Amino acid sequence: MHCFACQSAIDPDDSWCSKCGAAVRKQVDPDSERRFVTILRADVVDSTGLVAELEPEEAVSRLEPALAAMRAAVRQFGGIVSKELGDGLAAVFGAPIADDNHAPLACHAAIELVRRVGSLGDPGLQVRVGLHSGHVVAYMVSSEFSKVYEIGGAAQHLAARLESAAEANQIYVSEACQKLADGHVRFDFLGRKSLRGFSEALPVYRIVGASDLSSWRVRRARSVSRFVDRTMERALLWRAAERVPTSRQTVLLMGDAGIGKSRLAHEFVQDLRTDGWLLVDAECSPNLQGAPFSTLKRLVLSILEAVAKDCDRRGDPREDLSAVHRLAIDAVLDLPISDPRWSELEPYARGRAISEASCAIVESVVRGKSAILLIEDLHWVDRASDNVIAAIASLQTPNLFVFLTSRPNGMPEWIARCRAEVIAMRPLDDDSGLAMLTDMLGTSATNGDLKNRIISHTANVPLFIEEVCRGLKDNGTLRGQWGDLALVRPIEELGIPASIQGVIAARLDRVSRQERLVLQVAAALGPRSNEAVVQKVSELPESAFQDCLAALDRAELLVRIDSDLENSLEFRHEMVRQVTYESMVEKVRESIHARVLAAFESDGTWRDDPDSLSYHAVRAKDWPKAFSYGRSAAQKCLLRSAYADAVDYFQTAMSALDKTPITRSREMNAIDLRMEARMAFIWSGRIAEWVELGKEADRRANEIEDVGRKVAAMTVMAGGQNFYGTPTEAVALGEEVVGLAEETGNPGWRNLALYNLGQAYFLAGRYREAEQTFARARSHLLGMEASAPFATPPKYTLLLCCMMKSFTHTVMGQLDAAEQLQREAATIAEETGRPYDRVAAAYSGGWLKLGQNDPAAAAAILEDGFVLAQKHGIRLFVPVLACHLGIAYLEQGLLERARGMLTEAREEARAVGYTSAVLRSSIYLALVTHRLGDIRAAQNMLREARNTACQQGFSGLEAEALFGEAIVTPPSDAANKAAIFVALRAAIALASDSGALPLKHKAEAMLSAMLASGDEFT
Repeated sequence: MHCFACQSAIDPDDSWCSKCGAAVRKQVDPDSERRFVTILRADVVDSTGLVAELEPEEAVSRLEPALAAMRAAVRQFGGIVSKELGDGLAAVFGAPIADDNHAPLACHAAIELVRRVGSLGDPGLQVRVGLHSGHVVAYMVSSEFSKVYEIGGAAQHLAARLESAAEANQIYVSEACQKLADGHVRFDFLGRKSLRGFSEALPVYRIVGASDLSSWRVRRARSVSRFVDRTMERALLWRAAERVPTSRQTVLLMGDAGIGKSRLAHEFVQDLRTDGWLLVDAECSPNLQGAPFSTLKRLVLSILEAVAKDCDRRGDPREDLSAVHRLAIDAVLDLPISDPRWSELEPYARGRAISEASCAIVESVVRGKSAILLIEDLHWVDRASDNVIAAIASLQTPNLFVFLTSRPNGMPEWIARCRAEVIAMRPLDDDSGLAMLTDMLGTSATNGDLKNRIISHTANVPLFIEEVCRGLKDNGTLRGQWGDLALVRPIEELGIPASIQGVIAARLDRVSRQERLVLQVAAALGPRSNEAVVQKVSELPESAFQDCLAALDRAELLVRIDSDLENSLEFRHEMVRQVTYESMVEKVRESIHARVLAAFESDGTWRDDPDSLSYHAVRAKDWPKAFSYGRSAAQKCLLRSAYADAVDYFQTAMSALDKTPITRSREMNAIDLRMEARMAFIWSGRIAEWVELGKEADRRANEIEDVGRKVAAMTVMAGGQNFYGTPTEAVALGEEVVGLAEETGNPGWRNLALYNLGQAYFLAGRYREAEQTFARARSHLLGMEASAPFATPPKYTLLLCCMMKSFTHTVMGQLDAAEQLQREAATIAEETGRPYDRVAAAYSGGWLKLGQNDPAAAAAILEDGFVLAQKHGIRLFVPVLACHLGIAYLEQGLLERARGMLTEAREEARAVGYTSAVLRSSIYLALVTHRLGDIRAAQNMLREARNTACQQGFSGLEAEALFGEAIVTPPSDAANKAAIFVALRAAIALASDSGALPLKHKAEAMLSAMLASGDEFT
């Protein structure tokens, strides 16, 4: 094993590292978790200079007061000191128990830390602090003598770098921490700073001081939505308010964080205030839980302020109190007290006097006028104030409405004793959630799907809805102003905003260890899971498992969904599942996924679901199984024409296989897998990756000296060159591959290589050679050697040969032969019923109808093929179908439709890297542009297409571009006429050489017409 500190080799029996002296960690607690926390790093500035000349005892004494002050500040605000560093410390807020206020608490602790060290009166002791919020791995480490709570991960390094960059008595904060604490703390932006170890300068903030804003005012300032619904809760509150004139009413509004307690409370009390009620409000603060009577002090100050502003009241309510009670109120308000009668009282008597005085003041302000005391967030009340508020809530005084809010885990024990009415808040209903989203996003119907996704993702918790929308706006996914936002790019995952990660994590920390295990298993299984599978993987007894489900259901974390087929479990909202899953450290995730995989494998019903088996094998890092199941899932996707999904699974299988030990067998599987995957990449139009598959397979085949697999790899590369490279390169490689395939006696790959070579000849404008090569391939596929590469049925290659041979005959003007081949292709497509085959047959059928001068029939066939290609994601055919559909529209005179379709064809061809389709769509788009009156643009497009075709060797397309130039050039002067003559003669020469007789005849007819017309040409 190795030392955690210096990584030196150590013996497992050693207690200390011989190199650095660090205690040897014997065990890491298996309950370590990923946490989203705020890390504080602090140290004494120039501590080395302070103690350099001191004896060890004196050095410790010099620094210890500062360290003691640091510890006290951290603990005052709920932090944990995770490590002491001699002259400083590292602390964490938000772990081991999650706290959604970890960033504000850490900031307040840092402010207090600097204050405490400064108050020591030692000018030599100055500190600097760094704060950062981020994900860490938190765990308990046991050594021989102690247990230490530690954190690990990159986040702690940024906190340390911020600390190093800070000036004396300054607190530097990362942007992540600033965003979470903004409003609770005041910041200065220092700009972007270069920090050691980080490649880019990072935004840095400095804490200026604590804010005097209440938590409600901070939340209200951030809010961008209006108050919606809560009809039932408001009715209950109004019913209680109506009883106030005859008896005191105490109501507790209870709900989880983010549910909207404060929003409802403030909406309600403002309505009462409008009706003439006296409003007194106070808020319990997480920053002041350790300060006695902090909440009561706020309450008393609010009473005094409200009375002072009330025109119907005279005098200070303290004037009617006894002397001891006035001293009690002064003590609560932290006013100086010189009267010895107060200090002579026993602590219990002082506490009783404070409670009696507070109740007396409350009773005095409600005489003759209804008053509402709103005390928020009782879950953060300090212990001393809690006893007094319990007494106030129990007063039997008419005209008093004590209105309290709390989270479920912080509900006071005395609520039942004071006979309070508890109103439990639930998430909004779907209609209210949609109304809230409409208010934020706008009424556009284009956001309808996004709104439904957000509703499902957040389960209608108002804070979650708002923060998800804010996150989408901040990252640019939504653009515009609140109330009129537009979605500008697709969303794969809505994610979990940092501002609410702690809220959800705090809820999860309230569950037991067994309940957490059930949640983790369900999270690994997905948004919905089978109850029997969860129990099997959890390995819990039936009774314990059912108890866990009941508790999780009550907590609205995991709920039962009954169905006719099985009992299912579903997360109340997706963010709970994501936080649960992300809180697991990698080893725990792997273990759970491995157990899920084993459960699935032992249950025969899952054997036909390679998708799920692949998912869990990958996350269990069982690479052999991930390869096997990923391959099976890809094959399943191919059978149902889900080509994009097939690509994903093939990539999963390839990646998994490459993580297994290198052997000859592994390399053979790797090559075969890439050859099999080629079809998914081809049909998805991912041409560059298709070529890379061939190159990678070729490299591996060379390394293991496998000639047969090298032929396969070269065949794949040759096919890719027809789309991604130049015809010259494609022909050269194609001829080499055909020769090698014939030499090695591999008929399947030879037939495919012949098809690829014929296609290369076609693209090069060598139509006669293309026709002969397709004929050879077709002859083999119809005869005794009707074989094709594995994972490719021979009929598939035969159909492609018929399709391309039909094209070739059409281009050469041999329409009878083209029609016969087209019928053969259509018959094969009808037999197989595969979408790809039907699209291929539609493409050649449309091309034939164009050759037969029947553009309307061509358009009908091509439209069907185009829709089918888009529906099934057969992206390779989309640009060529769109191109020929545009040509059909052009020949019918439907110019605007032709322009739109040809523009789409060109853009799609560029996107997939289909060079010949880019050129052909550009040529015919230029002809449409000319017909629409923009001659200059048409000439420029044709000139560019012709130059590219000439340079890259697309001689057939070069001839078409030349003929197009002749058409769009107006014979307005001698120079233009000469240019037309040159273009026509060049087109005739190229068409004659290639065998494109229809094009040759058109060019000759146009040339003859020009020569016959003399000076005129139309």
